[in-house]
Amino acid sequence: MKLSDFDFDLPDDLIATRPANPRSSARLLVADGNALHDGRVTDLVHWLQPGDRLVLNDTKVIPARLSGQRHRDSAQGPVAARIEATLLEPRADGTWAALLKPLKKIRTGEEIVFSGDLSARLEAVEDGQGQLRFNLSGTDFDAALAEAGAMPLPPYIAAKRAADERDKTDYQTVWARNSGAVAAPTASLHFDAPLLAALQNRGVEISYVTLHVGAGTFLPVKVEDVTTHRMHAEWGKVSEEAAAQIAATKAAGGRVIPVGTTALRLIESAARDGQIHAWEGDTDIFIYPGFVFQVADALMTNFHLPKSTLMMLVSALMGQEEIRRIYAHAVENRYRFFSYGDASLLIPAEANTSQKCGGK
Repeated sequence: MKLSDFDFDLPDDLIATRPANPRSSARLLVADGNALHDGRVTDLVHWLQPGDRLVLNDTKVIPARLSGQRHRDSAQGPVAARIEATLLEPRADGTWAALLKPLKKIRTGEEIVFSGDLSARLEAVEDGQGQLRFNLSGTDFDAALAEAGAMPLPPYIAAKRAADERDKTDYQTVWARNSGAVAAPTASLHFDAPLLAALQNRGVEISYVTLHVGAGTFLPVKVEDVTTHRMHAEWGKVSEEAAAQIAATKAAGGRVIPVGTTALRLIESAARDGQIHAWEGDTDIFIYPGFVFQVADALMTNFHLPKSTLMMLVSALMGQEEIRRIYAHAVENRYRFFSYGDASLLIPAEANTSQKCGGK
């Protein structure tokens, strides 16, 4: 299984830099078995049935991108220089792992001032990441970060424009509640209050899980034999309540449909023995063709980067040839791609699911 098997040509002008407004007006490509249907996200009320269960990731994106100045005493007196920081994750010792640019210019012990309220000291550098200890913690830290930080837009958007105030709303789901992600579960960005109400009126059930999406989600695959790729780890939790709800839906014959690859990876991590259980911890599950799905019956997701682990995941669900056909249709019909782009609803053909789904 080669990396080139998951490549495709994508015109640059199909990369979305702003989301649809309203959210649920984005286009939706439904792949139902072997049939393709063009519609809108609002059409979910027609494609989902009473008794189906959507699994939603309730992680909350923190405004993790910070711009500040480092301060140092020199023989010529105090000097300052600009430093860019992207927070990655909190550590058990109270520090934050962060990407610092330029990392080589800053020394251990130096202070970086991000605002009048927020500053941090560099305590160590490991594996190309800095460990920052902030002057604030708890709700004081959250408030200062919200004021000083910017949303950590994906590289393919950040290369086209800087993050702004709109992104603090646009790059957050309407149900976000557990802070910790540095990237959004982007398929969930298509939902708004009217759509959620319409789905619940339809009899569609909803469960919430938490997976804090990390910056590693944007790391490229660098090996040609994709089976040797090592996934980054991300923290997640499936509560007792969510596990019981999902198990009850499976037992009743309803479909379990995660919204986004993050929700799918998490519930599959919690069900490797064939049954969904309450689960909490770091997951580095890697889903590629050959993977045996235990929980997910379908998937709502955006359109993904060529040669990415997410292309491998959707290929595992639908089959490689079918995904090539779906993506060719999306490009030809000018669907918008990536985090702020349009969505797909992938429903495998039941008769072929066991052959298509299936690795590690």
